[in-house]
Amino acid sequence: MKTMLRAGALCLLFAGSALALTGERFPEIPLDKMTPAQRTIADAIMSGPRKGMSGPFNAWLRSPELADRLQKVGEYVRFNTSLDKRLNEMAIIMTAHYWGSQYEWYAHAPLAAKAGLDPETIAALGAGRKPDKMKDDEAIVWEFNTQLRRDHGVDDAIYAKAVDKFGENGVMDLVAVNGYYDVVSMTLNVAHVSPPKDAELPFRQAGR
Repeated sequence: MKTMLRAGALCLLFAGSALALTGERFPEIPLDKMTPAQRTIADAIMSGPRKGMSGPFNAWLRSPELADRLQKVGEYVRFNTSLDKRLNEMAIIMTAHYWGSQYEWYAHAPLAAKAGLDPETIAALGAGRKPDKMKDDEAIVWEFNTQLRRDHGVDDAIYAKAVDKFGENGVMDLVAVNGYYDVVSMTLNVAHVSPPKDAELPFRQAGR
């Protein structure tokens, strides 16, 4: 009985995730059609802190070992990072804008606001502008991320500021959140994972 209830709950979680998957290139894989490896990964994702299979996971299941490795990195950089959630979410939505990933923006802009990032800052990032008013730590994240994407590295001045503010652990976590959400955003764009049609978004979907 418990097994049946658990399976039913997982089906509901997986089915619910399909609501945002409009026009996906990778068809959703029903739980009963998954390979054992795919099902193991899906169960691990749905029973973890994410509680569902939205975003890139449906596409990643095509390569189960890759999906497992990526989702474990993602669990760390989203839920266990040394960075303040406000700064972590700021880095995520900057990545979403950089890649023109509307789904990623739709999923994380509300989380950035919930974590305490000022709505005006979020609006500026969505428009691709440097926010007029940022806290000191936010200004470091903005400059670090901007240099990293524009110059493919960071200069000594912003590196020193980042180490002073976040420590070496924090600097590596900042690099990692950018890199992980690069992969997420690229996957979402290639897979054509889109937000709901009525979602209010500040930029066009890349490649669409």
